[in-house]
Amino acid sequence: MCSYRQKINTVFIVPTGVGAEIGGHAGDANPAAKLIASVSDILITHPNVVNASDINEMTENTLYVEGSILDRFLEGEIELQPIFYNRILVAVNAPVSPHTINAVSAARTTIGADVSIVELTTPLIMRATKADDNTASGIVYGWQELVDQVSQYDFDALAITSLIEVDEKTELDYVRHGGVNPWGGVEAKASRLIASALNKPVAHCPFGYGSLGVNFCEVVEPRISAEMISMCYLHCALKGLHRAPRIGSGLSVRDVSCLITPFGCVGRPHKACLERDIPIIAVRENSTCLNDPMPDSFIIVENYLEAVGYIAAMRAGVHPSSVRRPIRYTDILR
Repeated sequence: MCSYRQKINTVFIVPTGVGAEIGGHAGDANPAAKLIASVSDILITHPNVVNASDINEMTENTLYVEGSILDRFLEGEIELQPIFYNRILVAVNAPVSPHTINAVSAARTTIGADVSIVELTTPLIMRATKADDNTASGIVYGWQELVDQVSQYDFDALAITSLIEVDEKTELDYVRHGGVNPWGGVEAKASRLIASALNKPVAHCPFGYGSLGVNFCEVVEPRISAEMISMCYLHCALKGLHRAPRIGSGLSVRDVSCLITPFGCVGRPHKACLERDIPIIAVRENSTCLNDPMPDSFIIVENYLEAVGYIAAMRAGVHPSSVRRPIRYTDILR
């Protein structure tokens, strides 16, 4: 029997480096992403949501889209072209670590990915800093030289792994107590710069912890535990980039059904959806350090379980108000 039901394509974001309670640490939004994907035909999300070092639990119907590319997609500038697989290039500072080679080999033998490695002639240097509003930020050196060098190769998606410089006290405070991910801001900055220059999918993974090193062995804040059981931190990006959509004809912003966001943050994705009357669902339980005022048109829910209920109602063609308190004639008369 032929069905003419409209597809539910959901965009799920958790901005990087803003201290999101869920998804602001190390892939701790994976369960929420899996749940949202289960009631969506396509889930469109970005690396921060599912990247958990050597773990990535994204589902088969998930599209892994770098943040600046996702912004451009929602603003109607580009479309996303689903593909079978990408040729992935991994850019690393010299010398190439055996851990990196093993991670690439593991991706080839378990995912079936097409991956190769290039050593950067100019090091990519990334230093994490904190902005005045307590969000994570940073400084990136050598990114243009990276773009110039990798542009000589034939590839579809770029993974980058490099050390991020963070002072030891900040590292220890974060892994023991949580809070704003100090690496997140500079990672997002580097990925945006490089993805915009290449016009291709990009993801960055930090190469281990600089100050903590291999001798650190403690029970940590649970949302950060994925970092502690990982060795190379690269596999999450290789899994995501393996089938990341390319920029090309295909899925457009007109195909987006709704955007799901943490509470208290409003940026480019939200403004793009507001301009196109795309419903925005804000999850109050997932707060951030930004505390941006929520526009009146946002649908405010308490948690991701309730957010999924709204998506399920869309799929069923049921207005959410009809499954709450009984409708009275006074609710209908205008």
